[in-house]
Amino acid sequence: MKILIIRLSSIGDIIQCMSVVTGLKNKFPDAEIHWVVRADMESLVKIDPRINTIWSFDRKEGFAGVFKLGSKLKKQKFDLIYDAHSNIRSNILKLLLCPFGLCNVIGKTKLITRHKDRLKRLLLFKFGINLLPKPFKALDSFRHPLKKWAVTEFNTPFEDWNFPKETEDKIADLVLNQIPEGQKWISLVPSAAWELKRWPVNYWQQLVTIRKNLHFVVLGGPGDAFCEDIKNAAPDRVINLAGKTSLMESFCTVWHSPYVISGDTGFLHAADLFQKPGQAIIGPTAFGYPSNPKMKIMEVDLPCRPCTKDGSTKCKIKEERKCIMDISPRMVAKTIDV
Repeated sequence: MKILIIRLSSIGDIIQCMSVVTGLKNKFPDAEIHWVVRADMESLVKIDPRINTIWSFDRKEGFAGVFKLGSKLKKQKFDLIYDAHSNIRSNILKLLLCPFGLCNVIGKTKLITRHKDRLKRLLLFKFGINLLPKPFKALDSFRHPLKKWAVTEFNTPFEDWNFPKETEDKIADLVLNQIPEGQKWISLVPSAAWELKRWPVNYWQQLVTIRKNLHFVVLGGPGDAFCEDIKNAAPDRVINLAGKTSLMESFCTVWHSPYVISGDTGFLHAADLFQKPGQAIIGPTAFGYPSNPKMKIMEVDLPCRPCTKDGSTKCKIKEERKCIMDISPRMVAKTIDV
């Protein structure tokens, strides 16, 4: 049996979609799994050795490149096709592989598509009418369509993630060999693409100060200068990796982490995929909830939330970012279980 997964981007969505591989392998243990992904995202998919073949395409090739790829895929004669993206490019591929969905009726190939509930999203973010699942767990949204193929068992632990050797070596040097023997440590993810969903820097500093028995590793990008302020709260117990690691190296750090605390970020989704214990600090966004039962949800119940898809909008109440500000450092510190 040959199965094709189509998920082209983005980082967080690819990570979430990767959770379906376990379910597919549980249901079809001998299946050959193929994945279509954008070329600049290919390295993410490569960490799962259960994916036999990766088909990547370069956006620079335009739609001509999509048609060219589709002709190659058609020769593979897939038994099952899962469109986990549902955009223009994936629709072109579906048209070539299963014209107008007719393969589900008259062909051997079976096709399913993950739909994005665009109408429900419009109602939520424009009119405040929430008809989406509460809470909305993105990993589950990728898994749910597979019930049509009787794929339901997704939580089997998987430990054989295949990070490049140079990545493993670098994280050993920067983190694993720096933590004193016998000391417990936690990964912190204080950054986020949008300010609206960021837990305040001084809250992270207070958290580090309160839990004096723990060491911390701070993950962030080269522009996240505030991560150094968090380190300065306890320089002897905090390692600041902001700007020092690539995206892949940061994901590797999450994989090795005994515990992860993060807002609605790609690193939270990685911790969810890796089934790591930790805490998800959820503020105004609608789609950041983890599915992993070992990940505790830190949130406050307010009638105005969720109010945004990704944090790119402005707060709608006078007491700005109340949904984030009311999650105190002491609440988070008290909930840590590592």
